[in-house]
Amino acid sequence: MQIDKQQILEFLQQQGDQNKKQQADQELPQQVDTDNQQHQNLLQKLGINPQDLISKFAGGKFGL
Repeated sequence: MQIDKQQILEFLQQQGDQNKKQQADQELPQQVDTDNQQHQNLLQKLGINPQDLISKFAGGKFGL
């Protein structure tokens, strides 16, 4: 699933983690592909479970 970096930054801001938000802004590409192993590793390094993002954003966009 493709997720815009800005959505991930907002996700981190909602969690109140400004340091990880700044780190994500510097390290993540503009479009994060949750099926891409390198992108998954970056997300996990930031303490984000890619499946959590899929659930949050797929549910928000598609009403699942």
